[in-house]
Amino acid sequence: MNHKIKKFDYIVIGAGSAGSVIASRLTENAGNSVLLVEAGKSEHPFARMPMSFGLFINKPGVNWRYQSEPESATANRNIPIPRGKMVGGSSSINGLVYVRGQSLDYDTWAQYGNKGWSWEEVSKVFKKIEGYEDAIDDYRGTSGPLGISELSDKNPLYEALFKSAESLGYIRNKDYNGPNQEGIARIQATIRNGRRMSTNYCYLRPAEKRGNLNVITEAQAQKLLVKDKKCYGIIYKINNEVFHVHSNKEVILSAGAIASPQILELSGIGNPKILMKNEIEVLHDLPAVGENFQDHFMARIQYKLKLREASYNHKGRGLNKLGEIIKYVSSGKGLFSMPAASVIAFLKTNQNIENPNIQIQFIPFSVESLRKRVFHNFPGMAAACYQLRPNSLGSIHISSNNPNDYPSIKFNFFNDETDKKTLIDAVKIMRSIVEAEPMNHIRDHEYSPGKLVSSDIEIEEFIRENAETGFHPSGTCRMGPGSNTVVDDRLKVHGINGLRVADASIFPTIPSGNTNAACIMVGEKASEFIKSDNI
Repeated sequence: MNHKIKKFDYIVIGAGSAGSVIASRLTENAGNSVLLVEAGKSEHPFARMPMSFGLFINKPGVNWRYQSEPESATANRNIPIPRGKMVGGSSSINGLVYVRGQSLDYDTWAQYGNKGWSWEEVSKVFKKIEGYEDAIDDYRGTSGPLGISELSDKNPLYEALFKSAESLGYIRNKDYNGPNQEGIARIQATIRNGRRMSTNYCYLRPAEKRGNLNVITEAQAQKLLVKDKKCYGIIYKINNEVFHVHSNKEVILSAGAIASPQILELSGIGNPKILMKNEIEVLHDLPAVGENFQDHFMARIQYKLKLREASYNHKGRGLNKLGEIIKYVSSGKGLFSMPAASVIAFLKTNQNIENPNIQIQFIPFSVESLRKRVFHNFPGMAAACYQLRPNSLGSIHISSNNPNDYPSIKFNFFNDETDKKTLIDAVKIMRSIVEAEPMNHIRDHEYSPGKLVSSDIEIEEFIRENAETGFHPSGTCRMGPGSNTVVDDRLKVHGINGLRVADASIFPTIPSGNTNAACIMVGEKASEFIKSDNI
């Protein structure tokens, strides 16, 4: 890009799951000039390989590698929060699991006063997004830009898990993204022909030929330019050189649920007490910035297996690993074409509730360390679970007025008794499925935490000391009317003209499941709003 160009119609901060969509859609009109500003580099060449999530989970350069503040409720641990730092954002490093969520999620958003966000309305956007090759009815989209496929991998573990779940009264679901989420199913993933379907690949690359799209990388946004309650541009830095760029129409902040509130606060938009504490001039009093933070608190159990072919641990070690790499390069198949999980279940912890309230993922391998992702030297599998709609709320706020300093992230997990009970019950249900009779010929024994952790108190302690997250940070620039929100239902920042936020930070409540699909949906919705408001 020519940095001498100082003005664009639209400036989008963040080339991630939502920002890439917005930049692509806005440049469909040749009359729009769009600048897309990304702090990371171009998409890493290994990102095309689905299993790269294991490589990128703690890798500097492609991952922001945030972590939470120590909190007593989680054994004073710094819990890691991976976020993509490249073109494509977290869609380029995530586990690729595609989940729309429940109709309840979006109808709740609408009931909070957000017009246009009910399930009836957003389901049309999901359908527009989807290029789902295994659709069984017209409820799903088949011709959209985002390639999605059902896991086709064959493994005796999967059928055993289905039969175990069914033996306990749980149903098998052919499409958990269909009308009813409940049940156990094969994973649907943003993979096509063995390739990761990131928003860079699906949205930005087709737009590259357009002369009105300007993408700059390794450019970290420093602050928004705001005067008289109007955002008219941004300041970004490349290496040590600072650039000012102005917008003719709008600035769209799509830096994610961690960086978006950080940038707002660095720009003087937020809670005056926090801004003044960090010696930032208060330009706009908006106390909800950085509040309402949610993520899925995830507990993980690992098992030793009797059946070698039911586990992929041996495929990821030694010469077998080299063979799997060759297989992937030559055919796009094998271990390195896999998503982060193979079987998924959306279940109820009790039958008195109307909708599933927990998610369980079953994984045909086990690892010595979540951060290093080294496969065990024995056949193993893992199972992970979380509560779908937690009540506990945390916060994300700047720790200084320096854009290079990471913000202070507080989860506040287990601040709600229902959250605690639900996750303990989820662990019990997860165990019951793996330990049911149809799994007897495959399962050996629970490797971690093991049978010594069995009472509610012991399970709670295990969760507090070991659980991490689903890597689904959201809610920190909450959408809705009222003083406890940041943007309105067209994603415009309350009280500031020319500025929208569009990413997971605007979720009024966290969706029921993996959040990447919802982020892409928000990008599509934002694009529609911007186009219609700037005719």
